[in-house]
Amino acid sequence: MTVTFKVTVTFISMNITILTFGSRGDVQPFLPLSLGLMSRGHNVILAAPARFKSLVEEHGITFFPLSGDPEELSRRLNDAGYNFFKLAKELMSHAVDIGAEMMRQTDEACRDADLIIHTFAHAVGAHTLAREKNIPDIHIQTFPMFTPTGDYPNISLPNLHNRFLNHLTHIASLRITELTSSLGFEQVRRRARLPKRKLYSPFKDSPLRLRTPILCAWSPSLIPPSSDWSPRVHVTGYYFFPHDESYNPPNELKAFLEAGKPPVCVSFGSMVHKNAEKVDKVIRESLKRTNNRGIILSGWGSAKRESTDDVLYLESAPHDWLLPKCKMVVHHGGAGTTSAALCAGIPQIVVPFMADQPFWGSRVHAIGVAPKPIRVNQLSVDKMVRAMAEAESKAILERAQATGQRIRSEEGVTNAVKLIESYADAFNESA
Repeated sequence: MTVTFKVTVTFISMNITILTFGSRGDVQPFLPLSLGLMSRGHNVILAAPARFKSLVEEHGITFFPLSGDPEELSRRLNDAGYNFFKLAKELMSHAVDIGAEMMRQTDEACRDADLIIHTFAHAVGAHTLAREKNIPDIHIQTFPMFTPTGDYPNISLPNLHNRFLNHLTHIASLRITELTSSLGFEQVRRRARLPKRKLYSPFKDSPLRLRTPILCAWSPSLIPPSSDWSPRVHVTGYYFFPHDESYNPPNELKAFLEAGKPPVCVSFGSMVHKNAEKVDKVIRESLKRTNNRGIILSGWGSAKRESTDDVLYLESAPHDWLLPKCKMVVHHGGAGTTSAALCAGIPQIVVPFMADQPFWGSRVHAIGVAPKPIRVNQLSVDKMVRAMAEAESKAILERAQATGQRIRSEEGVTNAVKLIESYADAFNESA
């Protein structure tokens, strides 16, 4: 299915390479963004893990495959859980394992680029490459990682309820990222016998180059811009496709939706969890006790069982098509699923597994569209039953509907494209 954006073509087109890595939620936002840029006359290459080739190419976007298995990374991060240092260790270990091949691939993907757009995993390497090529780069984050503020702490830490301490956690995270990038590159360089290379941080001031702009790909209804941020940080809104009902669901899904009242959607996405069977048992029993039907999207790591009259198991279905047809969604708190649930305007229950997921769970609770999140290692039938009852309350339902209406009116892709072109023009004029 190809979706196009109707925008007047710009006079100066660019070759733009977008570098991202991770699960589907780390790739999905860059499909509508790529199409938005292409509609302005730009040539776009989207570089992502090889398993997403068909997902990208079915939208008519040029794809460049990158090494690494995001499913294996998900398993390792899930084992690390909520421990910041274990998470950092696993990320670095994975980066070192694929580092030499990844550097070769990113160099090739950006060979003809006039602009590089990068995400969390590529920040230092992509910025360094942009400096070497003397071209502009822009960082896009789907979670607040490199934007220090006192409003909340680093996404993997609890709220310290002190602006100075919260701000300090972001600074520490930046320094750790810079250090691990440097150490990791040196390991890769020596192992692969690569030449020495000076690395640059995109988030530091430099007399020779302005700090890299950051576009925050989330809704200001969920996280408003912080007063701590520099003028080069922007909250654009989410990157969604235009609403499209052309998806043709499998017969079993269509029949299930037509057979009864709106179901609860359960989607743990790319989470690969050692206790998947236990989680599945809790969900099924909770659905039974609350007299709810359920659609369980099994993804990479959930337990896969036979469907029944009241519970349908599917590997996946487009969230933007399915969620508006459901009464609520139970999910892991990934940035992509959170955004889809918000856009759908339905209540949600977050069961975070790791990393940024507790942060998103706390945010949707704070704006009143979800009960308090239940961490996966504390999940029980009683807690889930109480959460489902709370999620069905009038207050949460009305707040979810109002938030969804606001988010659907935002123009994240249009805002991002304008900023990208503006920063590229400013860079080229100053060169």
